[in-house]
Amino acid sequence: MDILEKLFNSRYRAKLLRLFVFNPEDYFKKLEICKRSKIPVSNLRKELNTLLAVKLIKEKNVIVKSAAGRKRVKAWQLDPMFPLTANIRALLNADFLRQRADMAKRFKNCGKVKLLVVSGVFISDEDRRLDLLLVGDKLKKNNIDNIIKTIEADVGREITYAILDSDEFLYRNGTSDKFIRDIFDYPHERIIDKLIF
Repeated sequence: MDILEKLFNSRYRAKLLRLFVFNPEDYFKKLEICKRSKIPVSNLRKELNTLLAVKLIKEKNVIVKSAAGRKRVKAWQLDPMFPLTANIRALLNADFLRQRADMAKRFKNCGKVKLLVVSGVFISDEDRRLDLLLVGDKLKKNNIDNIIKTIEADVGREITYAILDSDEFLYRNGTSDKFIRDIFDYPHERIIDKLIF
């Protein structure tokens, strides 16, 4: 089986690709991978073995400190020598940007959302300090946090986000608050826009 066939025949593998390709400097332990990518532990070993077989990732023993002392555990990282990393990153980025159209649907049960703005990683601008701004009333922060975690698992990246109620947003916008200006003075996209400002 060739490399591409091995890489793209599993939905779990796609999540692992995103995790490793978008976090190339980081080593991940088994439970951390499961938590960040939402892959069941029972499926993880097979997926990691496939990525090891094509040499996309490498394995290393790392020392972990705990109350019981130190112990060695396995961890995995993107192999910097893998020849197709740039191509896979471009493909994953294209897929990631396509998914932003579904963003409004994801937040429909989170209260009265009046403004949803994406920037940063959602528009291929890695230099922005905020990726998502959600403004509304009676917002359900626990629901929003869970949705963000799901988005992070789907895309393999941490999402920097802010939640503001409508009055606070309008006040901050009216005073030319630097945080608000950092969003609206640079490239961004309004996914939901029901506020007049």
